[in-house]
Order: sequence, then structure tokens, then C-alpha cells
Amino acid sequence: MNSAAPIDGHDRKNKIVSVSKLVAAGVQEIFELLANPAMHSVIDGSGSVRAPKDSAPSRLSQGAKFGMSMKKGAPYKITNTVVEFVESKRIAWRHFGGHVWRYILEPSNGGTMVTEQFSYGTSKSPLMLKLAGYVRNNERDMRKTLENLANHFSPNR
Repeated sequence: MNSAAPIDGHDRKNKIVSVSKLVAAGVQEIFELLANPAMHSVIDGSGSVRAPKDSAPSRLSQGAKFGMSMKKGAPYKITNTVVEFVESKRIAWRHFGGHVWRYILEPSNGGTMVTEQFSYGTSKSPLMLKLAGYVRNNERDMRKTLENLANHFSPNR
């Protein structure tokens, strides 16, 4: 995987949806938020992330497992595994469905360029994800997530 932040949009060949935003905060501050499952509901743009399960670690690391309480229509719980972890640069997790949520951080003038990716090439059912609208809707939800992230670090909040 190329570490450079990709252009926003949908890479259909590699089955990756990417959205980037400049956030007025340092890479370490942002990484600490992303590595803390308790903060995921604060920035979630989909409205589905509720809270970490009690067994979730307070800080994620490579191979860490963390459960989340979710709600998309009905409440449910999901367990994720951290599959990529490069301190202050990249963090990604996946659950039993096989698709990956990834954040790539790059220092930039004025803060950090944050790229969120939904990678469904490893999904056990990419066709179902498409038919259910997840691939199409994730770009919209990721834009909202990055907006929430930027607002979290805004001095005017």
C-alpha cells in the first residue's frame, strides 16, 4: 500500500473509497484520538458507532481486538482487529466481514492531512456491500467523520 494520501473518491480496481481533509492538529494528537476506541463515537459520521465494549483496550496497537456497540437500524455489537499500526502515521482495523477501515496521517502546512479509507477488496462479500449501498454511502459518511474530526480539534468548539 502506498503511504501517500490518495485522491478523494472511489478506486474501483482496488476497491478502496478514500476521503482526505486537512485537520488543524498535529499527527500525534490525531493518532491518539484514533487509537482510542472510546473516541470513535465522537467523530463517527455514519451515526452507527455507539461505544466501546468494556473489554476494549484504552489504546489500540497492532493485533489488538476491540468490541464496539453499534446501531444501524437495530443495535448490535462488532469485534474489530487492528491490522495496520504505524505510530502517528497509519491505523486500520477490520471485523469478520473482512473489509478494512484505515486512517493515514501526513504532516502538512497548517496541520495534518488525514485520509480515511474504506477498503472492501478483502471483504468476504463485496457484492453485498455494494447492493446494500455501503460502498456508495461510505464516502458521504467518511466526509462527515473527517469534518467531525476537524471540528473536534477546532479552537472554536
